[in-house]
This record gives sequence, C-alpha cells and structure tokens, in this order.
Amino acid sequence: MRQRNNAFKDVRNKVAQEALAGIKVGVLARKYDVSPKTIRNWVKEFQDEFGADAIPTIDERINDSKRLAELEEKYNRALKALGEKELENEVLRELVKKTNPASVIDSTLHKRSLGRETR
Repeated sequence: MRQRNNAFKDVRNKVAQEALAGIKVGVLARKYDVSPKTIRNWVKEFQDEFGADAIPTIDERINDSKRLAELEEKYNRALKALGEKELENEVLRELVKKTNPASVIDSTLHKRSLGRETR
C-alpha cells in the first residue's frame, strides 16, 4: 500500500512541477484526467512541502540547458576519439598477428637481387 501511495505522490509532485514550470492548469487537467482545482491543491501542497526554491528559475534552466549542451558535445567528441583509438588498436592487433610478411618479402627480394649481381 505504501508503494502505491509513493507512486501517487510522485505523480502529484510531477504535475505540480509542470504547473509551476508554466504549463497551464487546464492542459494538465485534461492530460492527467483530474480537475483543475485538484491540480491547484497539489501545487499548493507542493509549495508548502518544498518551498519556492524547489522550482528552478528560468535563468537556472537556461544555464542547465547550456551546460547540458556542452556536456553532450564533450561526450560526442570523446566517443569519436574512443572510436578512433579502438580502430587504431584493431589495426595494430592485426599487424601483430601477422608474422611480418613485409620483411620476409623484402629479404627474399633482396637475396634474389644479390644473387643476380654475383653471376
């Protein structure tokens, strides 16, 4: 029973946060199929419980969005660098697996050319 109450409370808090973020109460009422008065009560309870500081200001949201965009850009660059390094490592592994065929070919060609000069 307690788990159900917590889930319901989480939904109420989410709806209250959406209302405080600027979504119209009428839209939320239709979305969640509750009356606008109920949502207003949830908002009041949310504000009483968490205070006015619970909802970030527009400036805080903008700063968070900028920070998130920067982090996503860094993440994408890191993924690209990681992919390049993995490709480089794979090429090096393939080269290590081979028994140096370029050296063998060069040495046989070199021996052949030396053999022709002495004749």
